[in-house]
Amino acid sequence: MGEAVSDSSPAKTKSPFWTFSLRMYGQPGVPPACLTLQDGSGVDVNVLLFALYAASCGRGLSAADVNRIMASVEPWKNQAVVPLRGVRRFLKDTPEGFEPKGVEELRQRVKAVELEAERLQQETLFALWPVSSLGNAMEPVAAARTNASAYATVLNTIFDAGAVETLLGAFQNIKE
Repeated sequence: MGEAVSDSSPAKTKSPFWTFSLRMYGQPGVPPACLTLQDGSGVDVNVLLFALYAASCGRGLSAADVNRIMASVEPWKNQAVVPLRGVRRFLKDTPEGFEPKGVEELRQRVKAVELEAERLQQETLFALWPVSSLGNAMEPVAAARTNASAYATVLNTIFDAGAVETLLGAFQNIKE
């Protein structure tokens, strides 16, 4: 998910997963932690949030689960979300000779479209992968750690420990 997120998307399908993601993203430190994991480890934040949502439902995912989940939205992420993110980031600094106000207005519109692309990805994940059919029943906080670890295994990386702890702390806050 991009910068600060508010739910200004049109009144379309809004799954419990989308609501969970907005609550997570609204917790202190979560946006920069997600950005650290996205830019530093290649994390698809929507997939990570889905893994945490599954944990909130008491489901611990395996690396095979995470791999299947990732594969189901990879084309969308690569062809829609990532290019929109690239355009939004490019527009953050006004190119020489362009009118700053117009560029910022365009950037805000691209940001809204990027957020809608991410919402559509999340709604697709929610529809394709009923969490009750995934993984094993676990206590939610343990499942959150398990799911983050499974995702790191699939990406063959070590996640930034501080970013993960920030997310797990936020996860515990919204579970209380």
